[in-house]
Amino acid sequence: MVWRLPDGVFGVRLGHHPAILDKIPAFNKRTRSSVISSIPKTKPRGPLALANDIAEPDIDPLEGFSPEERSRLLRIAAHVRGILKELDLDMSDPNLAHTDLRVAKMYAEMFHGLQEGNEPRVTTFPNDEGYTGMVAEMAIPFYSMCSHHLVPFYGHAHIAYVPTDRIVGLSKLPRILEFYAKRPQLQERLTEQVVTFLEQKLHPQGAMVVIEARHLCVEMRGVKKPGALTVTSSIRGIFHERPIREEFLDLLRKN
Repeated sequence: MVWRLPDGVFGVRLGHHPAILDKIPAFNKRTRSSVISSIPKTKPRGPLALANDIAEPDIDPLEGFSPEERSRLLRIAAHVRGILKELDLDMSDPNLAHTDLRVAKMYAEMFHGLQEGNEPRVTTFPNDEGYTGMVAEMAIPFYSMCSHHLVPFYGHAHIAYVPTDRIVGLSKLPRILEFYAKRPQLQERLTEQVVTFLEQKLHPQGAMVVIEARHLCVEMRGVKKPGALTVTSSIRGIFHERPIREEFLDLLRKN
């Protein structure tokens, strides 16, 4: 709600707290009391009103979440709000309205790989044709969060395997990558987890994963080197043999 104050000044009602009035030096107590009394009252909305001093009355930022999910997100939001306050941010700033809950929901989305039951179901098919060549899916995009600083790193993964008696649906390779990327992560560990998953679920003749990524913890802070690219690789089975490994690396160079 926006209303006009004396001398053409505008104010915004922030939940039950017209705190912005306190920031106007020329605003005397009598005028302030008059304006506050004219503001329509809204009923508190339970936990959300406690979690957000500046919540908009008609918006539920957690609509659609289960009670358990809401409770978890509110706990995360409370910690985020504590960080914002420790940074001496102006919590009456309407741009910070629901920031704590937005961050909580972002973490729930970015880290959904940690949730039990989210491991992808790998659909495999019999290798009836007896295919013994390489199966490679190149330049699969991904986003993850560095477990050291909780800032993003992102890039592309290149995944290859040589089947035995089973082959995997191609859509599953990006799903496997995303499952392990959606958590606080290290690029080295991510590379190992993807290739190990393939080895354990498919039992191929061999598998290889190469990941190329940019890390904002390197680009935004510390040494501040924009564009630096980190490359990791992990090899299993037949890919230890030079010819098959070179075949994959040649595809990677062409890509």
